[in-house]
Amino acid sequence: MPFNYDKKQKSPKRRFLLILGTAAFICFVVLGLMIMFWEALPLQMQHYQRLLFGGFIIVYAVLRFSRLFKKDQYED
Repeated sequence: MPFNYDKKQKSPKRRFLLILGTAAFICFVVLGLMIMFWEALPLQMQHYQRLLFGGFIIVYAVLRFSRLFKKDQYED
């Protein structure tokens, strides 16, 4: 049983939030990559600004995704 650390199942609420958070993470990463590398996207920015803006969006996605695994102190 190497992967059964917590021996109790996740609640339906936690499972739903994990799925929703994963979908949001994927959407933010795709948006960041689109801003960075899709030249046909109609943004009036210089190339380095697009790279910075896309990078910030990807960093935000990673921070948001990491918060999903933080244990809530009020949860049972």
